[in-house]
Amino acid sequence: MPPGAERPSLANVRFELTPGEVLGVVGPSGSGKSSLARALVGLWRPRAGKVRLDGADLHGWPADELGPAIGYLPQEVDLFAGTVAENIARFGELTGGAQQAVIDAARRAGVHDMILRLPQGYDTVLGEDGGGLSGGQKQRVALARALYGEPALLVLDEPNANLDDVGEAALAETLKAWKAQGRTVVLITHRAAVLAVTDKVLVLKDGVMRKFGVTAEVMGQRRPAAKPAPRVSYSFGAEGGGA
Repeated sequence: MPPGAERPSLANVRFELTPGEVLGVVGPSGSGKSSLARALVGLWRPRAGKVRLDGADLHGWPADELGPAIGYLPQEVDLFAGTVAENIARFGELTGGAQQAVIDAARRAGVHDMILRLPQGYDTVLGEDGGGLSGGQKQRVALARALYGEPALLVLDEPNANLDDVGEAALAETLKAWKAQGRTVVLITHRAAVLAVTDKVLVLKDGVMRKFGVTAEVMGQRRPAAKPAPRVSYSFGAEGGGA
């Protein structure tokens, strides 16, 4: 239930993911995709049901442990007044290995070379809302922020909306690398091409789950379904409060 709303934007949505799986979430505008993303990262608390990470209610995790474990790229990117490095590091301390972690995240997001071309590189000061960067540049810096610290769960809401072909190719490589490291990714997108890197697809319409399964099967192709043991599960508005 979005804050202040009288009707739920999601109901009876239930799925499970294992480490290393990439889930694509698709559906028309207004189908509840961004609401799902906000619930998965703990920004919105479900009125009914649970979001579980490693079997535990997401809202039961200590904030100092949960924050670094989740990377989130919202559909509407917000950067803040400060340096590029500070934005990527989520305004944490840039001491010790944190500086290298910033560079590593930028490389994974395919934005390292672009940052080096800025007037002061990683020390370039941005205005409010990332002033000084284009829409595509802001999105890639925000992707680096989401990847910072190598979180176990990555939730990306339309990460390729403002990307060119080079940026979208870099995103695909990043998702492949994340999958290979056993990290879980939820990818919300309108572009079918990026679904090639997903293992499963969830189709939403009017806030209800219409389809969920192996990508090839959901998208109308023939391929045997794999059934890995569940490790990460989510349930919204489902009787019984989650898996």
